[in-house]
Amino acid sequence: MIKKLTFGLIAASVMFISCNNNKDAKIQVGHEDTTKPVKLSISERLKQYAEFTLTSDLSSLSSKDKEVISLLIDACKEIDEIFWIQSTGKIKDSTLTLAKTPEEKEYCYINYGPWDRILDNEPFIEGVGKKPIGAGFYPHDIKYFPFIDMKFEDKLSMYTVIKRAEDGSLYTEPYHKAYESYLKKAAQKLEKAALLTTDKNFSKFLKLRAQSFLNDNYYNSDVYWVDNVNSKIDIVIGPSDFEEDRFINTKAAFSSYLLIKDEEWSKKFESLTYHLSSIKESLPFSDEHKKQIVISAPKIGVYDAIYYAGWGNAGPKQISINYPKDGRIIMEKGSRKLQFKNTQKAKFDLILKPIADLLIDSSERKNVRYEGFFINNVSYEIADAIVVKTTINGKGPVKDALKDYFPTINSLKADILNMYILTKLQEKNLIADVTLIDNYVIFVTNVLRSVRFGAAFAQGSSNLIAFNMLQKMKAFERNPQTGTYKVNFEKMKDVIHKLAKDILTVLLEGDYATAKSWIDIYGNMSEELQKDIQKISNAGIPTDIKFIQGKEVLGLNQ
Repeated sequence: MIKKLTFGLIAASVMFISCNNNKDAKIQVGHEDTTKPVKLSISERLKQYAEFTLTSDLSSLSSKDKEVISLLIDACKEIDEIFWIQSTGKIKDSTLTLAKTPEEKEYCYINYGPWDRILDNEPFIEGVGKKPIGAGFYPHDIKYFPFIDMKFEDKLSMYTVIKRAEDGSLYTEPYHKAYESYLKKAAQKLEKAALLTTDKNFSKFLKLRAQSFLNDNYYNSDVYWVDNVNSKIDIVIGPSDFEEDRFINTKAAFSSYLLIKDEEWSKKFESLTYHLSSIKESLPFSDEHKKQIVISAPKIGVYDAIYYAGWGNAGPKQISINYPKDGRIIMEKGSRKLQFKNTQKAKFDLILKPIADLLIDSSERKNVRYEGFFINNVSYEIADAIVVKTTINGKGPVKDALKDYFPTINSLKADILNMYILTKLQEKNLIADVTLIDNYVIFVTNVLRSVRFGAAFAQGSSNLIAFNMLQKMKAFERNPQTGTYKVNFEKMKDVIHKLAKDILTVLLEGDYATAKSWIDIYGNMSEELQKDIQKISNAGIPTDIKFIQGKEVLGLNQ
């Protein structure tokens, strides 16, 4: 846990900045030198995850509703099988044969393969080697120029796998063919659930998503889902996450989240979205620049998560998501921000609060409260959905202009704009029961939690950069005598305002050089922070959670 983080590792496609294939071994994303001594034993790695049972009160649901949930869990299990292939290039059973002990097998289940997602995809089973830069989406020996030379127009599609023919040539295969057997089974489960549910809107979505599985056209079902906000039972299921593909950050990994809506908490946060237009107006830019910044009116929903599968269940767990990811839909209809209340409470109780008790100044520990943690996460998803449409200086789409640095800078945008939004909402007295100092102290504590994820996650990378920027600018300080951190309240407000402008400027201008310099300057963990992170580990505080989940814990097998 004390290794130095280097943010060349989060590059989406290192080949954009180097044409020398002989350098691959030095710069490939997520690869570790397997000759290095293993830092943690399997038992120590397993202790990084605390168990948490995923459940919810289903007593108000009918027997048909419960049968719907059972069918949806079956569909999620098919999605899980697909992600094993996407993660490793092999089916689950073949991957698990690599494990030599029950403990290694258990950790394979947590990571969906023999690479530790917390420790920058370090291999934890002897002899397996580095994780391929393209995971299971490409041949393991994929190179940039042969890929570019491919004549297949759909090679950049989110929904195609790249394969190698017997003669060595590359070709594409659409997801609905590559994963046909699993997707057909998942589609059948969705269709059966659609016939059972009494919620007509949810039924229609399930039918549309079943069709999507069979033709790779997710647009129609995603558009319909965005408007389907009132279902008691809900599900996000399909290819949606891009971090697994570290070759060109294009291929979508399969995830699923099965959810039960919390009506009371959902209503509590709906009103926040009405004030986003005034927040946009407060941004320190000209009207021309603001035209390129899209703050869509998000639809916030609060849920208990009752089943995770695929990418969302691999390694550190998502506590909220912003979906869909299709930019066309976000521009046309916005997106939905789904907050997982039970998962957030688990991370707060098992991880965040113990970290605060260890590393936050005693005078500010009272500010670390679950309500504040939850509101911070709601605001983060709003900030994450803020989109810069295109650069203002002719460099084209921001993602193209920032290339390999886009995932980290875009995540940094969400980190800082999260605090900017909360500051503005607090100034308008729109948040009850939580103060702005609560928000700031929780933010610093949460960064200390998140940097433990390392460079295997864009958010872990951006959190470290945000931490170093804020500390250098004196937004918070570390007391060397006590080894604890304290927020400088007024300074934090000023720094957040400045950084919000600076980060949005980099995005608006597609400023690759500045993005690179930030990652070079702020993207390394100091020895002091390494020691503090080690202190967290020494205290036995877990890094994340793993789930006990399924029909049995929900009482659906009775």
